[in-house]
Amino acid sequence: MDRKLKLCFVAGARPNFMKIAPIIRVLSEISGKDSLSMRVRDMEYLLVHTGQHYDRNMSDVFFRDLGIPEPDWNLDVGSGSHAQQTARVMIAFEKVLLQEHPDIVIVVGDVNSTIACSLTAKKLNIKVAHVEAGLRSFDEAMPEEINRRLTDTISDLLFVTEQSGVDNLLREGVSTDRIHFVGNVMIDTLTDSLKRFEDGKHTAAKRITQWTGSHERYAVLTLHRPSNVDDRETMSGIWSAVSSVADRIPVLFPVHPRTRKQMEAFRLPLNGVSMMEPIGYMDMLYAVKGSTLVMTDSGGLQEETTALGVPCLTIRENTERPVTIDVGTNYLVGTSSSSIRQTAELILNGNGKKGGLPALWDGHAAERIVQILTEFSP
Repeated sequence: MDRKLKLCFVAGARPNFMKIAPIIRVLSEISGKDSLSMRVRDMEYLLVHTGQHYDRNMSDVFFRDLGIPEPDWNLDVGSGSHAQQTARVMIAFEKVLLQEHPDIVIVVGDVNSTIACSLTAKKLNIKVAHVEAGLRSFDEAMPEEINRRLTDTISDLLFVTEQSGVDNLLREGVSTDRIHFVGNVMIDTLTDSLKRFEDGKHTAAKRITQWTGSHERYAVLTLHRPSNVDDRETMSGIWSAVSSVADRIPVLFPVHPRTRKQMEAFRLPLNGVSMMEPIGYMDMLYAVKGSTLVMTDSGGLQEETTALGVPCLTIRENTERPVTIDVGTNYLVGTSSSSIRQTAELILNGNGKKGGLPALWDGHAAERIVQILTEFSP
């Protein structure tokens, strides 16, 4: 083609940048005179942050931690209902596409921005690639499930992290030429970050190292899903189990503002849990890698704990990442206080499963994605 192939990366929330970062790093760092390097030099990219979730106070350190440039566009759509947010992203992103004219839009994950930008691009006859495709919780009460299913339906390239994703897409009738099992870019970011810790190129915040260093064993907790934290009975049951863990080992809890508000409304006692403001990716990674146990309702932490070999209790009734259970260190414990408590006791008593590393979680998923992108003809 006469001009460079133009890629448009989209991220809507901070976790999305962990998935975008390794792909941008490969595009930026690849060099040489081999055929792949030559094709990469015939590509250019721009980065769009929809502003679906945006913490201006942490943005500088966040982008520095991940080694990616500031976004070319920040749409600042902010929060709102699912319909309001999705609509604002579509309206703002359409203007970007009409001005930038990219050949391929690359979306990641399953947030509202993912489906909004995918749909906007397809309406303008622009190709779409979905990173982290094929994951299914089979729970349509989850907004994320709707987002990822619809995004997969209209995407031209589907980059899959685990075999279950391939199986799900095939079962849904997706043609094999659209499906690419490439591994997990989140693990690329984790692998690179661990090297930076080892090389002394990055250190966790003093408050994190002081806290973790003062405890021989400790647990890390994250809770943010509305189905868990908005219901008094559910949250009280979860907190009862967390408190029982805190009776055995200290618990570090970087707390989401929404969760803190609900805890105060429900008057839940701390019971030895150390609460702190939300922390950045590198600080969280440092805390998790040294922990005895992680309790979470997050999707990404299920993957990261498996890669780190740290036992993880997923406080949900379902998971879209079954490989972390079948191969890794993850336990799906539901929201029952007794189930959480019993599984935590199993781990704390040294009887937890060891787990292993899923296929292609080797830190090179981004390289495979770039290889495929260079061979794709819009």
